[in-house]
Amino acid sequence: MVSHLVTTSRNIVGIAGNFISLFLFLSPLPTFVRIWKKGSVEQFSPVPYLATLINCMVWVVYGLPMVHPNSSLVVTINGTGTAIELAYLTLFLIFCHDKKKRLKVVLIVLLELIFVAALTALVLIVAHNTRRRSLVVGIMAILFNIMMYAAPLSVMKLVITTKSVEYMPFFLSVGSFANGVAWTTYAFLPFDPFIAASNGLGTLFSLAQLLLYATYYKSTKRIIAARQGAKMEMNLSEVVFNGDNNDPKKTSTAP
Repeated sequence: MVSHLVTTSRNIVGIAGNFISLFLFLSPLPTFVRIWKKGSVEQFSPVPYLATLINCMVWVVYGLPMVHPNSSLVVTINGTGTAIELAYLTLFLIFCHDKKKRLKVVLIVLLELIFVAALTALVLIVAHNTRRRSLVVGIMAILFNIMMYAAPLSVMKLVITTKSVEYMPFFLSVGSFANGVAWTTYAFLPFDPFIAASNGLGTLFSLAQLLLYATYYKSTKRIIAARQGAKMEMNLSEVVFNGDNNDPKKTSTAP
C-alpha cells in the first residue's frame, strides 16, 4: 500500500516536474523574440543555452532503460529540452554578428555532442549492469545539472558592474527555481541521490539569481529610462539642427 502510494506520488510529481521543466526551457522565448526583432544578440550570453543543452543530453542518457530503468519521465522532458536548446542556439548563431563568438559556439556544441556520444558508448561497453551505469552517468549528470543552474550566474559580474539586470533573463531564473524545487521533491519519492543533489544545489543557485534581480530591478528601470531620454534628446537635437540648416532665412548668400 505504502509502495503504491509512493509510486503514485512520484509519478504525479514527475509529471508536474515535466511541465515546470518545459516552462524552464521555453522561458527564454521573450529574449529570443527581442533578438529576432532587433536582428542582433546584443550582450546576451550563449552560456546558459550551451549549459542546458549538455545537461539535457546527459540526463537523456541517464534515463535510458539500459542505464537507469523506470525513468521515462526523465527521458521525455530532457529529450524535449535538447530540441528546444538546439533551436535557441541556431537562432543565436543566425543573429550573432561576431564571427569569433559564432565559431566558438559551434565548436562547443560539437564538443558536447562528441562527449555525450563517447559517454554513452563507454558506459554501455564498460559497465555491465544498470547500477554501475547509473553511478557513472549520474555523477556526470550532477556536474552538468549544476552547470546549467549556475550558467546564468555568468552574467552576475555584468549585472553588478552595470547595476542593471537588462541582460539577465528573469523568466529563465524563475523557471530554474521552480524546476529545482519540483525535481528535488521528485528525488525523494523514493530517494535518488543524483537528482536530489544537483537540483537541491540548483534551487539555491536560482534563488541567488532572483535575489540579484530583485536588488537591481529598480536601478535597471532608471537606467533604461535615462537611456531612452538621452536618445530622444539626441533625435530632437538632430531635428532642430537639420531644420536650422534648411531654413532659407538662416542661409547666407553671396552679394
